[in-house]
Amino acid sequence: MNLPEKVTICEVGLRDGLQNEKVIPSTDDKLELLHGFIDAGYKVIEVGSFMHPKKVPQMADTDEIFKRIGQVPEGVELRALIPNTRGVQRAVDCGCKKVKLNVSASRMHNLKNLNRTPEESVAGFADCVKMANENNIAISGSISMPFASPWEGRTPVEDVDAIIEAYLKVGINEISLSDASGQAVPNQVYELCKHVREKYSEASWWLHFHNTRGAAMANILAAMQAGMTRFDASFGGLGGCPFVPGAAGNISSEDVINMLDEMGIETGIDVLKVMALSRKVSELIGHGLDSYVLRAGRSKDLIASQSE
Repeated sequence: MNLPEKVTICEVGLRDGLQNEKVIPSTDDKLELLHGFIDAGYKVIEVGSFMHPKKVPQMADTDEIFKRIGQVPEGVELRALIPNTRGVQRAVDCGCKKVKLNVSASRMHNLKNLNRTPEESVAGFADCVKMANENNIAISGSISMPFASPWEGRTPVEDVDAIIEAYLKVGINEISLSDASGQAVPNQVYELCKHVREKYSEASWWLHFHNTRGAAMANILAAMQAGMTRFDASFGGLGGCPFVPGAAGNISSEDVINMLDEMGIETGIDVLKVMALSRKVSELIGHGLDSYVLRAGRSKDLIASQSE
């Protein structure tokens, strides 16, 4: 099996994980978690989003978090999701140095999520990129529903290509493929990942899988076999797009890190520290989390306990 020696994990729980929660952790609690994830070894963390506070109230304090984070260790990237140029301006004002645009390959999802057609979203990319570049802010892009959507079914690869080309045209060459509805399956993931890597060699890629139907871990393995090495995950498996019917959470960070550890694939992240942080999140939001490792523990710990 042809697999990478090293994989980068972005922790998206502070954004995608918390955006559906009824109990919203305080800004102080979020800052403590953020520092904890940096200490655990994460090099990329999605801190929040600059969506309208009335639309996503769980993210209303993203600006304050960036203002209060303090000195960030060298080599650590903190990013936030933005909808438009107003999001770029908020990033400028609070000191955020990396932002991410999003457009959906599903017309209906894009309308529900951003109140724009995909074409209208793409038309606004150039202004966002220009503004970000003028303010020394890095910018990346995301494509939701590149595999399938609840409204249209399987996404034609031509639709995905069109959005990738729109990103590249305005100067965005870091792109995330986001299975927000959790409909992707491994053979489809392998084929699309192989396709985009070969056709758009100038681009770099992130994969974002939701575990809605239990296929996210298999999808990560398929993506790695296709040469992908960067993945999003959320503490405790929290999350789910609020605009997707029946959406469940992301793949659990600690489950992914534990699997990669067991496979001998380097992440640079301390899974025990992540597990402790996930337990803290569970206390803060008042319910359990969808994480196998939190329930069962690591295999190596089980073996050690049996030998004592």
